[in-house]
Parts: sequence; C-alpha cells; structure tokens
Amino acid sequence: MTAIDTRSLKRDSLFLTADLTLDDGGEPVRVKVRNLSDGGMMAEAPLSVERGMRLGIELRNIGPIKGSVAWTQDNRFGIVFDSEIDSKKVRAPAGTGEKTPRYVRPSTVLPATAHQVREGSIRKI
Repeated sequence: MTAIDTRSLKRDSLFLTADLTLDDGGEPVRVKVRNLSDGGMMAEAPLSVERGMRLGIELRNIGPIKGSVAWTQDNRFGIVFDSEIDSKKVRAPAGTGEKTPRYVRPSTVLPATAHQVREGSIRKI
C-alpha cells in the first residue's frame, strides 16, 4: 500500500502506553499510543526520531512488533508496522496470566490467617 492508500484504514483513537526500542540500541522508552490501526500507529514521546528509523514496539495483548517511522511532527510520530496486527486485541482488557506484566495485573490482597496476626497488632478504631 502507498502512503495515500493507508490513510483510509480505520483507526482507533485511544490512550494507551507502550514500550518502544530503537533498533540502534538503547533502553526501552515509554510512549503514548494516540491512535492505532492494523497497519500502524501514532505515538507521542519526548524522543528524537527520524523518518525511516527502524524500531520495535511492545503492544499490550500483542507483544513485540517491528516497524519504521513514517512521519514526525514535534513530539508525535507515525509508525508503520512490518506486518499487520489485530488492533482490537490491543484495546481488550489486559489478561491476568503469567505472561502479563505485573503493572497491568490486578492486585490481590490475601486474607490474614490466625498465625500471621499477633495479639495486639490489630486494634479496633
């Protein structure tokens, strides 16, 4: 598809975060995902990128995706994916499985058992 052809693809406007890694190395950078389609996304981050740069992006419920920078404007930039994704999966709630990162898993509070509570450690308010 040419750049003009891809403008007609359906995009989901949303606000998520993802981890982006430039192919030339460096630590992952947290970016804001402003909109997303099966073929690409718009990201926002205080990051200096240039058109054509190769990168990897970790999307929720999808995993790592390779792509390249299609355009830049201020702190926003477009990424075209090397292969299409199912963008609806990214919008789905994060799972609770073992592969789900801790920061998206629901917290669990375990009830105290009798041997964990010592006398005098709980008081009535």
